[in-house]
Amino acid sequence: MKTNLKMKSVFLAFFLLINVVSVQANNNNTVTNSDPEKDKVLIYVLKNILTRGHFVVKDMNDDFSEQVFKSFINGLDPSKRYFTQQDLKEFSKYKYQIDNQLLQDDLSFYKLVYGRFIEKIKNAKSYYGDLLAQPFNFNKNETVDLDFDKVPFAKNDNQLIDYWRKQLKLQTLSRIQEQTDLQEAKLKKDKSFKVKSFKTLEKEARAEVLKNMDELYIRIEELEHEDWFSTFLNSVVGAFDPHTTYMDPNIKERFDQTMSGKLEGIGARLQKKGIYTHVFELVAGGPASKQGELEPGDIILKVAQGNEEPIDIVGMRLDDAIKFIKGPKGTEVQLTVKKKLDGSIKTISIIRDVVQLDETFVKSSIVEKNGKKYGIIDLPSFYIDFSDNNYRDSAKDMEKEIERLKAEGVVGLIIDLRNNGGGSLKTAIEISGLFIDKGPIVQVKYRGENPIVKGDIDPKMQWDGAVVVLVNEFSASASEIFAAAMQDYKRAVILGGNQTYGKGTVQNVLPINQFYPNYKKDLGYLKLTIQKFYRVNGGSTQKEGVYSDIAMPSRLSYMEYGERDLDGALAWDKVDQAKYTQTNSYSNFADVVYNSKNRIANSENFQLINEYAKWLKKNQENTTYSLNYKKFFKENEMKEKEGEKFKSVFDYSSNLTFTSPKYEMSLFKANTDLKDKRVAWHKNLAKDMYISEALNVLSELKLREKSEIVKN
Repeated sequence: MKTNLKMKSVFLAFFLLINVVSVQANNNNTVTNSDPEKDKVLIYVLKNILTRGHFVVKDMNDDFSEQVFKSFINGLDPSKRYFTQQDLKEFSKYKYQIDNQLLQDDLSFYKLVYGRFIEKIKNAKSYYGDLLAQPFNFNKNETVDLDFDKVPFAKNDNQLIDYWRKQLKLQTLSRIQEQTDLQEAKLKKDKSFKVKSFKTLEKEARAEVLKNMDELYIRIEELEHEDWFSTFLNSVVGAFDPHTTYMDPNIKERFDQTMSGKLEGIGARLQKKGIYTHVFELVAGGPASKQGELEPGDIILKVAQGNEEPIDIVGMRLDDAIKFIKGPKGTEVQLTVKKKLDGSIKTISIIRDVVQLDETFVKSSIVEKNGKKYGIIDLPSFYIDFSDNNYRDSAKDMEKEIERLKAEGVVGLIIDLRNNGGGSLKTAIEISGLFIDKGPIVQVKYRGENPIVKGDIDPKMQWDGAVVVLVNEFSASASEIFAAAMQDYKRAVILGGNQTYGKGTVQNVLPINQFYPNYKKDLGYLKLTIQKFYRVNGGSTQKEGVYSDIAMPSRLSYMEYGERDLDGALAWDKVDQAKYTQTNSYSNFADVVYNSKNRIANSENFQLINEYAKWLKKNQENTTYSLNYKKFFKENEMKEKEGEKFKSVFDYSSNLTFTSPKYEMSLFKANTDLKDKRVAWHKNLAKDMYISEALNVLSELKLREKSEIVKN
């Protein structure tokens, strides 16, 4: 969203202050082109922007200091490979002083920790080199825990080296397992295939781990002071909330690089966090989105071109990593990822394609059930381009799509918001207005001010028929505003996961130089949380999201996934209810919800999904691995056998036929690519048990007569 007038007024006083300070600094020749001075300028500017402009008034006190202390150390050393408890004891003299240091533009804490970290990086090369020079003892009964939040820092250097040994041993053992499985598969195909001994596999695995470690540390040594200082700055700004982040000029440039539009790639936006490349979001309709396995929050560890050897991209600069992931249409890329869902390592094969923007727009399908026609509208995001009035707008597109479906005689609509991460607040309000006559849709609140009620002022109701809104745990932000409004007005049945993502905040990306205009170097950008959303019933969508009227089991049912699971997420709260009139559109709402819940409870398909979700949760919680090769192999074998039970978990067929609306069919002769995409989508809809249950609900809903509608 654009910076608005209210946001600008928040910073006006600060801008004047900073301008005076900047002029004085330049007159005194104290601002230089050296990095230390730039670091101090950044600290000075950021602390003032945060304390004056962030949605939350947060004191920079001892609690804040402790939070920055832990965040920075964990940011540099998330796997407990570098610092010891002896180091932490030395660092702790600043544990409750960071707030005071920041107020005085003092970087003593940062310099101490960063300096020690650079020393430890140099030591690490000798640690892993020595450890990988000799075979590991895989007969020894020992384990390693990869939940580094639970693992304490090593007591001393000896224990630190033992941490290294166990982690390297696990990496080696994993490669032995991988090669053993490949050998077994080849032997099944070719009985004459010569199988390598365990001793040979172990030696080759250690060599491969050593090669990867060497490459990793070459890349780490290429990182500059600016990269590590960004980690510190993000510890500072992240103490306000997890969506407030600092981006140095290079990171901002890379952050804006997205494999979308008309680029040939996988259709994903990537983001750098420390030494890892994270999947920030997927482009709707892109190859990764269609393939279905890659998800936001996943970490990409390796990239392979087809069947070639994978390249480790941990520690690689983002623009370099993107070069390996992008590629010509029709070529295969294999991504080795660490899943956000359960921490498992998985290889995902994606065929690159031209990512076309038309796949990110509204589309619809028609299906006949029990002699009646129903429409499914897929809304991938709440898109708009404020700088181009001729660009497509999700609200205008929705209005057109509804009109076309009405012309074809549909009697009910499913609005599919699954995986819709949000977008424009303006379009969320306008789309909500298509389903009510007029009234408030959402309340928006700035820090220290009363909430502003934003609503639909157009008395026209585009669709007055039955509506089901389909959501999941990835439905966020503007999706939650729309779903919440439909629920509060009792205009639609909300069906999906137990609750939506729960992102009820708004961020603006601000160029920092606008607050320090006389400084010649580029200071980067701050993504700042400035507003919070509230439903018309007064409750925030923050953390809680929107609870479904009908909750259906999904693979995420028991997982820690959502805003509520982010460290430092802003709290749920409420404001006064807005004045609105419920539509109470249905005479049998409670009965329909009851019937659906019974169907779901008695469905073997949903029962299996529920078991699968519990199994995933169990695997997520199990972070300890045996380093005894026999036990390790046995544990993996047991996990694979357990997983066999769930291979068919999403196998389903509704035997319903989905078709495109007539206007789209007329385009197929000239656009065979569009036809192929719609055929594929319709096949997936027929195999989608969530769509099937949404149709059951939709077909049962009975609209009240207008004279029956109960007013609040």
